[in-house]
Amino acid sequence: MANNPAAPLEMTQAQKATLQSLSRSQTASHRQVQRAKVLLMAADGLANEWISRTVGVTPVTVRSWRARFEQEGLAKLGKVRSGRGRKPSIAQAKIDEIVNLTQNVKPPGKTHWSVRTMAKETGVSPAQVQRIWAARGLKPHRVETFKLSNDPQFEEKLIDVVGLYMDPPEQAIVLCMDEKSSIQALDRTQPSLPMKKGRGETMTHDYKRNGTTTLFAALDVATGKVIGSCLPKHRHEEFLKFLNTIDREVPAGLEVHLILDNYATHKHAEVKKWLDKHPRFHFHFTPTSSSWLNLVERWFRELTDKALRRGAFHSVPDLIAAIEDYLDAHNDEPKPLVWTATADSILEKVARGRVALEAIKQN
Repeated sequence: MANNPAAPLEMTQAQKATLQSLSRSQTASHRQVQRAKVLLMAADGLANEWISRTVGVTPVTVRSWRARFEQEGLAKLGKVRSGRGRKPSIAQAKIDEIVNLTQNVKPPGKTHWSVRTMAKETGVSPAQVQRIWAARGLKPHRVETFKLSNDPQFEEKLIDVVGLYMDPPEQAIVLCMDEKSSIQALDRTQPSLPMKKGRGETMTHDYKRNGTTTLFAALDVATGKVIGSCLPKHRHEEFLKFLNTIDREVPAGLEVHLILDNYATHKHAEVKKWLDKHPRFHFHFTPTSSSWLNLVERWFRELTDKALRRGAFHSVPDLIAAIEDYLDAHNDEPKPLVWTATADSILEKVARGRVALEAIKQN
């Protein structure tokens, strides 16, 4: 131990308890844990040189931390003084340049920037570009699709459909109905290889087409149950058959509110005649280009992900059997899809989208 140790650092029992807790912390920064240990040893009267060797910091750092504690106590323990700490390695002007290029300029001959093309353009490292993008939530490699509806009755239809979700009528059932057409019975040209340690299941990239089917489905908003039927084609005749299926499935005492899109089949003259004979059925059409408003689309997505995309079907009957198995399994434990967005909030977003599009067109 070095000669002439400094006088023990004075601290209260509360300060010592705080530092002891911090010195054992698994979540605090390494620098804070080191400082807590240094201050506790200084309070025990140990020499600065001995403390520096034990904790792994310089004697100058030990003396600086002691002096700061004597001046400020624990009030600014986790803060770095102005002018101290790690200095930024990229000038703010360079960061602004990278952000501006990312948002407003495209690289020559390409649709978007990569970290390497941006790094080459601006003279920084790819890792630095990645950190700048991550800090600002910029993701040039990703693109999301959207389309604003041009339906002249958009607001009226939106309010009607959202009203059914948020405040369904009494003594009625609300069904989201649509068709998933041309589902292909695809069979792989070779058997798939099973999953094993270090490698997922594999399948051939090529396939054989064995025909198609169309799934008509109606999702009960209140319960999550789905009424489904596979039919060979996608015409008004098949649609009428499915309406009769719904009529049989839904108890006679309930009104039936069907949410569906503007496909011509749903407005066929024969369908209108059927509706005249079945007055408990009420059609509610979503705005054009607004499939996101129909909850059954979510169920179709889950069906594709969980039962169809990785399947191998030797024939259309095999495909239909797989769809029906998924339908039965879903209805054994249905979960309602809860709608939370109000019509007003959606209309506000659409209005902002229209303003943004108009600004782009004017430029």
